[in-house]
Order: sequence, then C-alpha cells, then structure tokens
Amino acid sequence: MSLEPALMTLTEVARAIAMKQLSSHEVTRALLSRIAQWQPHLNAFMSIEAESALKAAEAADAELAAGKVRGPLHGVPLAHKDMYYDAGHVATCGSLIRRDFVPTVTSTALQRLKDAGQVRLGTLHLAEFAYGPTGHNAHYGPVRNPWNVAHITGGSSSGSGSAVAARLTYAALGSDTGGSIRMPAHFCGVTGLKTTVGRVSRAGAMPLSQSLDTVGPLARTAEDCALLLALMAGADPADSTCSHEPLSDYVGATKGSLKGLKIGVPTSFYVDDLDAEVARVLDETIAVLKREGADIVKVELPDQRQLSSASQLVLAAEAAAFHKRWMIERPQDYGPQVLMRLQNGLAVPAITYLEAMRWRGPALAAHNAATAGVNAVIAPASPVPAPTIEESDVGGGPNAPALLQRLTLFTRPVNFLGLPSLTVPSGFTRSGLPVGMQLIGRSFDEATLLTIGAAFQRATDYHDRLPKLPS
Repeated sequence: MSLEPALMTLTEVARAIAMKQLSSHEVTRALLSRIAQWQPHLNAFMSIEAESALKAAEAADAELAAGKVRGPLHGVPLAHKDMYYDAGHVATCGSLIRRDFVPTVTSTALQRLKDAGQVRLGTLHLAEFAYGPTGHNAHYGPVRNPWNVAHITGGSSSGSGSAVAARLTYAALGSDTGGSIRMPAHFCGVTGLKTTVGRVSRAGAMPLSQSLDTVGPLARTAEDCALLLALMAGADPADSTCSHEPLSDYVGATKGSLKGLKIGVPTSFYVDDLDAEVARVLDETIAVLKREGADIVKVELPDQRQLSSASQLVLAAEAAAFHKRWMIERPQDYGPQVLMRLQNGLAVPAITYLEAMRWRGPALAAHNAATAGVNAVIAPASPVPAPTIEESDVGGGPNAPALLQRLTLFTRPVNFLGLPSLTVPSGFTRSGLPVGMQLIGRSFDEATLLTIGAAFQRATDYHDRLPKLPS
C-alpha cells in the first residue's frame, strides 16, 4: 500500500481489508502504535483495549480467510465516545457517577456498526455526561487539540474529534445536542455529521436532552460519514422517536456534482462578529463552491438568536430532569461547571419550557419558508477558532463565560430545529488552527449535504492535512 495504514480513510482501509491487501491485525497494530505515541499528549482515549482488539482482529482475519464477510466494516478497528453502551463493557459517560457502570444492553447505533464487522479498539474521552462545549473534564482532565495541544478540541465529543484528527481511529461516533459533533469537527479539522432528529436510533446512548439529542459520526471525509450513516440510519423498535422516513443512498450521494445546487449564504447572524480568519475562510469556501458549479444566493433567515435561546432552555430543563436524582443524592460527584449548569436547569419554569417546545414547529416552518429556494445553507460552525484550554476553563478569567456562550452560538439553532448539518474542514488560521464550515440542510436530507461536502473535499485538501506529533 502507498499509505501507512493509520493514515488511510475509513473507506480506503475497509476496502483494503476486504481485498486482503491489508489484514485487520496489521491495521489494528498500526493504530495502536500511533495511539501509544499520541495519547500521552492528547488524552483522547478513556480506555485502550489493545489485547482484546488484536484478538478480535485476528478473528476477523480468520473469518475473511474462510470466506465469511460480516459487512462493510469487516475487521476495521474503531473507537467511539464513551457514552454508547456496549453490554459487558464499562461506559463511564465521562463521569465519576458512572465510572464503574457496566450496561447490560448495547446501543443500536453501535450494534449496527458491530454487525457490519467493526473491531472494538477502546473508548473515547468526552465532556462529563456530554454536557460541555470545550473538551474540559473535571474528573479525567481536558482532551487536547492535535494541531496545538494548548488549545481545546471542542465538546462534548472531545475524544472523538481529537482521535480522528490525529489518525488514532478511522472514525468515531459522537453525539450532538447543542453542537457536540460540529464543535470538535470545526476545532480539530475533521468532518462531522449532525443528523436529523430521529434519523439514527438513540437507544442505548446516554441521554442528555430527549428533544435535541442526535447520534452521528466524526470521520476524515464526507464519504466516510456517508458509509457510517448508511449502516446506522433507519427505524428501531427500541426507540419510539426514531423515524420511519425513507433512507437515501448516502454513499452514492457523495459521487454527485454541485452543478444545479443552490447554496444560501445568510445575510445576518452567521456572518456577524466573526473572527477575521473565520470570515476569510468562509469567503474562500464560498468561492470554491461557486467554482465547482454551485449557485450561491443570499438568504434572510428568521431571528436565530431566539432559536439559540430556546435551544438552551430546552436543553437545560431536560438535562436537569434526567439528572435530578443524582443532583440530590450525589452532588459532590459532579464537576463544578456541569453541576452549576444542571442546577440552572431546575430553575426553568414549566410554562417557559412548554412555550419553547410549542414554538418549535412554527419556527421550523418559518425556516423552511425562508430557505425554500436553496438546497442548503452555509455558515461557520463557530465564530472563532479554538481558544486555549486555559482561557476557556472555569477559572479562565472574567471573559470565560461569554467565550463559552459564543462557541456554540452558531450550532444551537440547528439543534432546536432538529435539522441535519455537516461540518467540513475548510481552512486554517495563520497560526495553524483548523476552521470548519457547516452546511445546514432540510429535514432528512443528509444526502444533499454529503454531496456538497464530498464535492468540496474533491476540490480541496484540508481534510488530508496531518497534525505533527508534539515534541
């Protein structure tokens, strides 16, 4: 093979194993070797299961030799955010409270990847109970950004973003309730897909907000995200909120052209008060999309600040409801920042919560009307590149709370509306930090976002660039 196994994309390595150009065992060994180098710098893994992973890889190779193919991920080693239950394996959820929790069920999304042949490599770090936009964790330490270890990864899928960027796993499940897939994708320079609410089953995934939670992948490319979505999407009897809406050919969609597609650029909010380098990358991204055949038009969206506030209200109330018993019985076992956010949720009046939920339908209708003439909307995933770990921590000074609010300003409205959004690496700051743009689509139209993302990645190389091992 021309590439080191660890540096291949998920699609490439799956094909190489299937064609017996590489064995699962040597691929797993290659990743474990890279993990040994990078993990002390990044803190991206919660657990590294080297011995069992190598045994599983050997078993996958033996099955392949005997003509038994489990599916499109046969023998591919993957690690996922440590909130996806895998029966018999500890799922810490990034917390002290669940440090020794061993689920008796396996999450549907994870089971579908296991059925497709993946090898379990270990588990990935996350913000405590998936409630935090930075990658800080009061119990297990922060996850660090491979491009500059002084900077945040974004959260809550911090380990997923960091590990995919450093090529320690080919892809990873994240979750997105207020930006938790798109933040790490933007800050770490990987591709992240927030799916439509109900597109992928949430059964067996630790809940945070029943109305906003979504399951989705982080990977190197849109094509890799399409492969994982195709395996996970679809109705599930174990999750009554999972949709029966027809599936698309997600992998096929990544072969499509931009010609004839209209992409909307918002006239306000998503283009206001941007960091100068994020603004530059937005302009450069729009120029590439235009050059590749997309029709770029202006769109005037309804008030996004209201959507952002409504999203925060719903999340606060629903997270507090889930955690109420533990907050009463074990408040000392929460990190201070997470406990404070959960306690704030207890103060949300029922009437305010219900009003926000009632407004969700009309807000989506207004958004659909405003975007009726376009296939997708493009916007920065965040107004800023990754801040440092120090300046975004609890003790980061008087500006820290405002900075934390700003990080997810552009992701929260999408969660409230339940829409899909694909974040793609779109450039770098002059100091070498990644910048990502999000494509916001129509309900259950992940396919169009994947078409645009893959076309953009055929025209650029940002997704191929590699961080250097810190000295």
